[in-house]
Amino acid sequence: MAAGSRALRTGERPGARIGDDARRRRRAGMLAAAFVLGFCLLPLAFLPLFAGIPPASPVALLADPYLRTVLGFTLLQAVLSTLLSVAFGVPLALALDRLRFPGRALLLRLFFLPQALPVLVGALGLITVFGRNGVVADAFVLAGLPRPSIYGLTGILVAHVFFNMPLVARLTLGGLSGVPAESWKIAGQLSLSRWATFRIVEWPVVRRTLGPAAGLVFMLCVTSFTLVLVLGGGPGATTLEVAIYQSLRYDFDPARALTLSLVQVGLVALLLLPTTGWTGGVDAGFGLAQASRRFDRRSVPAFAWDATVVATATAFLLAPLLAILVAGLQADLPRIVADPAFLAALSRSLAIAVAASILGLVLSAALAFGTSGAGRGGGILLSLSSSLVLVVPPIVVGAGWFLTLREIGDVARFAPAIVVIGNAILVVPYATRILAPEVAAVARRHGRLADHLGLRGFARLRHVEWPALRRPLALAGAFGMAVSLGDLGVVALFGNSDLVTLPYLLLQRMGSYRSTDAEGIALLLALLCLGLILLAERGLGGRKTPE
Repeated sequence: MAAGSRALRTGERPGARIGDDARRRRRAGMLAAAFVLGFCLLPLAFLPLFAGIPPASPVALLADPYLRTVLGFTLLQAVLSTLLSVAFGVPLALALDRLRFPGRALLLRLFFLPQALPVLVGALGLITVFGRNGVVADAFVLAGLPRPSIYGLTGILVAHVFFNMPLVARLTLGGLSGVPAESWKIAGQLSLSRWATFRIVEWPVVRRTLGPAAGLVFMLCVTSFTLVLVLGGGPGATTLEVAIYQSLRYDFDPARALTLSLVQVGLVALLLLPTTGWTGGVDAGFGLAQASRRFDRRSVPAFAWDATVVATATAFLLAPLLAILVAGLQADLPRIVADPAFLAALSRSLAIAVAASILGLVLSAALAFGTSGAGRGGGILLSLSSSLVLVVPPIVVGAGWFLTLREIGDVARFAPAIVVIGNAILVVPYATRILAPEVAAVARRHGRLADHLGLRGFARLRHVEWPALRRPLALAGAFGMAVSLGDLGVVALFGNSDLVTLPYLLLQRMGSYRSTDAEGIALLLALLCLGLILLAERGLGGRKTPE
């Protein structure tokens, strides 16, 4: 009220001041978008000039049998992974929405864990369960069947379903929780059958969320790096990102690395264009879906089917997590914790994660506030810039900077800054999806009153926006730290004796066949990341949801 009174006494128009405030936020959003775009695209644009690497012609690209093989496998595994994740995730969401049982909220948090679990740790857990010496392989032998192999296309598909099936289920369940209560009451009053309820009430919601969920999973599988690196199993099971990494770390062929990077960017951009409007269902994956109060008819066979689906999915998700826990506890954890190499990797990982999380939050908040105050065209541009990491994945960004910085000086000098910025860019899509809906909701609820009172700048942030954004910021920050702690993309290229993070140390231990140490490090890394997420979601980042 004081701000509005001051404006009236001085003759200043509150609308003009609010307009200046909105313009500053738009400028901040544009600067954040320019920073993200520049960091991701400039190396690929200037690399041919700096390094003198001529771009390959399209004819030469199509004539290269290796590139055709890698490109074909990249698309094949992404398509199959998406189909399997959707085929298992949608029935799981329907079953979870239909069932009522104690511990439902806890189970939903379990389905959130694969998103927070470091990919390398999840891969190690899957190898422990489904590898040649795992429980599944022993069951095959008891049944008189040959031992299955986790490596190759089969292992990649299993791993992608492990990480992405819960994401599809949570996105679909978030949509189902938004079905009006009147729809369930009418379905109960009309005594609709299970099939009729699905066709009339559930399917329209599933159909709306199916596009965003499938599009997001497909992009995640196309840009998959760590899982394919660990489970690929040879040249016949290599994606574009792994081929870029191999071209730099093993063959050191900058021309091939640049060519593969440009093909990867072009492919992902081409695939992302049809899904630019599919944003509505993505945000639902970051919260707990509220249980719907249903009145439709339930039969014993239907209940048994739903319970079987939930139990099977829970066992599939719990098995690798329990394997990590059991194998990790068998390791000499006190010795690992006291190991100077582990302590150095832990301190570097935490320093990088904190710096990357802070920078990622600043960029994400600027994009979220800028998007809410921009026009339609500007809002679309800012929204797309927050998803640029899907178009230019971290391994491609890292390859571009690695090759560019080679022409300037010692790459190792720039490595820490590149790793921090790269991980911050990786945080932006997640943090923006958490913050943007809350910023828009605050603007809808309190925007007009704040404008009428002449609140702007720090006063508006402190009194209007901070109380509503404190919890989402905590969740976004914790999620960003967990993502950065478990990332291997940029560090895989820039990692050296002076820059060893926990995932890089874990990869080294796995590569040197020190499996016991690797399992102990995996457990400690998993507990660190999951502790951050659960602390933020339960204590800081989320509200308790009723059953």
